[in-house]
Amino acid sequence: MAEVKRQYDASGRRERARQRRRDVVVAARDLFEADGFQATTITAVAKRSGVSAESIYKGFGTKAALAKAVFDFVIAGDDEPVPMAERPEARAIQAEPDVRRKIQLYVDGLAGRQQRSARVQIAIRDGRHHDDTLRETWQTLLDERLTGMTMLGRHLLESGQLRAGITLDEVADVLWTYISVELYELLVLTRGWPVDRYQAWIGRAITDALC
Repeated sequence: MAEVKRQYDASGRRERARQRRRDVVVAARDLFEADGFQATTITAVAKRSGVSAESIYKGFGTKAALAKAVFDFVIAGDDEPVPMAERPEARAIQAEPDVRRKIQLYVDGLAGRQQRSARVQIAIRDGRHHDDTLRETWQTLLDERLTGMTMLGRHLLESGQLRAGITLDEVADVLWTYISVELYELLVLTRGWPVDRYQAWIGRAITDALC
């Protein structure tokens, strides 16, 4: 009986620790979006999330590492330990036989991810000009995006339905470019396009470039 209680207590502690981490990430997200990376302090994040600054440093190490954790949270939409490639959206793309529908399914999910993550990406991108610790974080985001688009590009190529002669490098580069935060920033945040218009345009642009 005592062993069962210890297991229950350990599970409760893990969930409380996970909730505290989530609170810190959400607080940091709100401050990064409102004030930018440079103006956001760990002290401010600690105050907003109800934890100590020391615990944030202990849990994340640096403000740049916290920014990466915020990005991972907003791009996924949650903190579940499930890789993006194993989520229902990715499985639906893999199961769809028509390459044009595959692209549209991906773009449908992209629109939501951009809404959640664009301002955080911009804070990291622009913050690197003032804080050298963010340079590596921004490069990691670029590299991860290219890795993901190479995986998707390979899957699209394997359908045999892309235009003749196109290479994996070109497919990956086209995807990597069209899903960039810069296009979302220009069209939605600057020019005021509704997200559904952006979503439809991106879908057409990628399909026309690849098919």
